[in-house]
Amino acid sequence: MATVKEWAAGARPRTLPLAVAPVIIGAAAAQALGRFDLAIGLLALVVALALQVGVNYANDYSDGIRGTDDVRVGPMRLTGSKAAKPRQVKDAAFFSFGLASLAGLIIVILTGMWWMLAVGAACVLAAWWYTGGSRPYGYRGLGEIMVFVFFGLVATLGTTWAMAAQLSVHAWIGAVGSGLIAAALLMANNVRDIPTDREAGKLTLAVRLGEQRARISYVLMVGLALVLPLTLLVHSLWFLLVLLAWPLALGPARIMLSPEKTGHALIKVLQLTSLIGMAFALSYSAALILS
Repeated sequence: MATVKEWAAGARPRTLPLAVAPVIIGAAAAQALGRFDLAIGLLALVVALALQVGVNYANDYSDGIRGTDDVRVGPMRLTGSKAAKPRQVKDAAFFSFGLASLAGLIIVILTGMWWMLAVGAACVLAAWWYTGGSRPYGYRGLGEIMVFVFFGLVATLGTTWAMAAQLSVHAWIGAVGSGLIAAALLMANNVRDIPTDREAGKLTLAVRLGEQRARISYVLMVGLALVLPLTLLVHSLWFLLVLLAWPLALGPARIMLSPEKTGHALIKVLQLTSLIGMAFALSYSAALILS
């Protein structure tokens, strides 16, 4: 039986800040529109965190039963390490999806936006089909695109719309930025796993691009996310606050642009990318509110 510590590690807590970040930005954008709602914000946070944990467990289960994680560098996997039975990991994934669905349903009831049920269903299906099902899109190089869409655009804009029933250019730029950073984290993870993924037939975007171009893609995604808010300086100089997140990007960029940095050296990039995501969310949200 897996221990509590192993289950916690299997949930991959270092990825959770990137689930929180878009909700913070979306709520700040709603506040800037004069329509912040604390209850909806907390429920949106539950949805985002539960979906992130759910997709992590689902990925653990699906990769584990396929044998993709038999040889792995990085955080432990419950299924691949045989610390937990596959069925237990799958149940944990669906419990998380259920919690996210319940919180989302309450948001729909409170707002009366029943069409958002379809959005929620799409989020759950996307989380499962990342590595689950007969034709997982994560094995075909579409993981980063879907992460950008669901953990960037949908999470951020969905939070703003649920509160304010409208969107703004500020919400869109924050959504794109958070999505790019989330996609960059997945890219760094997949660069680390290129040798084992290629051997297992998992054709991630990193495998398809090749290691050098995948590393450059990471730097471009993070760089673009941190530069985009500067386009809003015509509205307010407060958006210079995003410059506070820039120094955090230097370390992981150097590692990613150093071909000799492989395996365990790339785990630090994952940690720092999560910090970049939170720094971006907090500085950008502060700029939104102060402006």
